[in-house]
Amino acid sequence: MTSVQSVDRAITILEILAREGSTRVTDLAVELDVHKSTASRLLAALEQGGLVEQNGSRGRYRLGFGVVRLAGAATAQLDLSRASRPVCLRLAEAVGETVNIAVPQDGDTVNITQVRGPSAISGHNWVGQRTPSHATSSGKVLLAFGTLPLPPRLERYTPATVIDADRLELDLIRRRGWACTIEELEVGLNAVAAPIVGGDGSVVAAVSASGPSYRLTPERLPEVGELLAEGAREIGRQLGHYR
Repeated sequence: MTSVQSVDRAITILEILAREGSTRVTDLAVELDVHKSTASRLLAALEQGGLVEQNGSRGRYRLGFGVVRLAGAATAQLDLSRASRPVCLRLAEAVGETVNIAVPQDGDTVNITQVRGPSAISGHNWVGQRTPSHATSSGKVLLAFGTLPLPPRLERYTPATVIDADRLELDLIRRRGWACTIEELEVGLNAVAAPIVGGDGSVVAAVSASGPSYRLTPERLPEVGELLAEGAREIGRQLGHYR
């Protein structure tokens, strides 16, 4: 059985359990057209990940709470994307550059929403891409507010990339409420970001603006940072943070 077959069959098991509520290994094996031992191995792997669980001592399996956790994370990102889009549209128009919403994922940042400003010349789509926390403005925000852990090793991407943790200025980012990068991920690309606070009072994401260094100059970053900070507060209020 190939890895792709295993994944396909594991997905089918989850779909069967979602449809039936619970079922036995024997019935799963029949529906999958595999030996009972194969179905048992697939169930064991899913059970280890919390995606399925045994229903008491009756030998039946049902969906586990791991599915709820994944669904909750997906729902939260969809809610954040929907809540932030009108603000991102206004920010992109005001700043003239590309605006993104980024969330933490496995030690990096992942962009979930992007709006291009009227001056944006690059067609690069950052949505779904993982970017390093220490070399991006959004990542620095998530590091500064404890949403992401500091990586054990900071990789260099350009001559300007900060690879000394003490020079990330995380205290300064917390005090002023925004972070910036100056050609630290890509030569010729600058960015600035501000934290988005969720309903529980913790920083859950960052909103950023990025553009070419000749237009989004270091002199503009404080002004843009304040615009983003205000936009981030508005998004936070829509997520239930009113403090």
